[in-house]
Amino acid sequence: MSDAVGTPPETRTPAAAEPAAPSAPDRNGIDPRLGLAGVSLGAVLLEACGDGGSGSSPGGGTITPAAITTTQASRFLSQASVGYGRTDVINLAGSSYNAWLDTQLAMARPQKFWDFLIAGGYDAAANINSTAGFDAMMWSQLINSGDILRQRVGLALLSIWVVGIDGLTSSWRSFVMAAYLDGLWDNAFGNYRDIMEFVSTSPAMAQFLTFLGNSKANPATGSIPDENYARELMQLFTIGLYQLNMDGSQVLSGGAPVATYTQADVSQAARVWTGYTLANTDNTTPARMRLPLIINNSTRETGASSLLNGAITIPAGTDGATARKILLDGLFNHASMPPFISKQLIQRLVTSNPSPAYINRVANVFVNNGNGVRGDMKAVIRAILTDAEARDDNQVTSTSFGKLREPILRLTQWARAFNVTSPTNQWPFGNTSSTANRLGQSPGRSPSVFNWFRPGYTPPGTAISAAGQVAPEFQIANEPTIIAYVNYMQSLIASGAGEAKPDYSSLTTIATDSQALLAELNLVLAANQISSATIAQMKTALDTIAVTTTAGINNRIYAAILLVMASPEYLVLR
Repeated sequence: MSDAVGTPPETRTPAAAEPAAPSAPDRNGIDPRLGLAGVSLGAVLLEACGDGGSGSSPGGGTITPAAITTTQASRFLSQASVGYGRTDVINLAGSSYNAWLDTQLAMARPQKFWDFLIAGGYDAAANINSTAGFDAMMWSQLINSGDILRQRVGLALLSIWVVGIDGLTSSWRSFVMAAYLDGLWDNAFGNYRDIMEFVSTSPAMAQFLTFLGNSKANPATGSIPDENYARELMQLFTIGLYQLNMDGSQVLSGGAPVATYTQADVSQAARVWTGYTLANTDNTTPARMRLPLIINNSTRETGASSLLNGAITIPAGTDGATARKILLDGLFNHASMPPFISKQLIQRLVTSNPSPAYINRVANVFVNNGNGVRGDMKAVIRAILTDAEARDDNQVTSTSFGKLREPILRLTQWARAFNVTSPTNQWPFGNTSSTANRLGQSPGRSPSVFNWFRPGYTPPGTAISAAGQVAPEFQIANEPTIIAYVNYMQSLIASGAGEAKPDYSSLTTIATDSQALLAELNLVLAANQISSATIAQMKTALDTIAVTTTAGINNRIYAAILLVMASPEYLVLR
């Protein structure tokens, strides 16, 4: 395991037809008439990092503007949701951020992941050893569910508490993942301590990080408890590798960072994660995959455990549930947890490089929601999204603020902006993790516990790294994946995916006016962050497409959307 949370080696890796283009594509499959759609990685990097200078935020706290503009509304929704349409922008502009948050935070889930699979008949015996229904289940929620804030926060939690379906080892894997995702999504607006408890008794995590069936040490054979979950629970899910101040900076001793735990602590914690097994032995249905794990006392370690310099002590003979509670409570109350988790949530929602002051403000809300409650996710989410640093319009021109949009979120934003539907609930986007012809990322299919990208990743040899900044999403951004993204989106924009089709009726009436068309797309997709100079280039390209026929109008719409979604100024959300 690495000695830096940003760069651990990935030591554990669990195991559409193109539509006719308006003109012949070049050797990369990109229509040359689309001009800027053939965006290079270099252009994206340049746009993301600028000169590597530091942007500043005006003071702290939250700001509540007297009136929200449509540009501000679109920018907020880009940070707070998995996608939205013009109506969402207009409605927010006529309301307030806090009112919108109140509505979303109070919204019940329209459908559980598990219930989608049941409704689709995926619990049939024929599916016991398959992953049938999984991708459809994921896309259905991300594209079709009305709780757009919960969907975004759920994805953020899944990027921290990583489980990928390809790393599961049991039968009924789609249902194992459904139960896990339901737990994260259900607790997204609850308390972080409840998330810790849920995950620690989840069949999905027990398989993914190999503590299912974990046994106590056997002196005769020399075997010891599996340490996988014990290590990642501390390193990735709660307190990190190094002790942190509330602003996210490292605690130093003699100029060196102070480790939060040692290998001895991992071994001590691993004793707690012994004896865990599935709730029953009935495998004829997936029902047991929804139940918390139980503890088999015959394989559980009952000796004393002590870790973190005695801050967590479990006496000998403590029952398994109590031992788990003592350990999780100790980690939950560790001083490093608030800044460690707060920074990652900010990174997933708003910006890759939040200022120390921003981290400090959110971490303090994590410690105390104002009513003495630690770990209140509703309060933390509100603090992140309404913070002055997040809402400051000047950040749009900052070279250190913002983040590269994840490929998954680009797809879901397009789908929601143009009301993509799937009449028979097939949602046939499938597995989009191919780096050759899809997104290079697919929801719920992380290749390892380190997710698709690490929170501390910085692209080497760039102004980003020279400035000491990070850009996590760039870990999966390179020339082949960007070309694959553009080609895949070109196909989706024009033809959809199977029965999942977009509705561009709102654009057909303005398509003859390329300037109006681009203005609409700039607002709804890019929060007006595409510059007038880039818009002018796009307009020149669009004006070469005749709009005297229905086919011509459609081709102009397809090209306009692709030009916007391939633009560096869209790809980098500020």
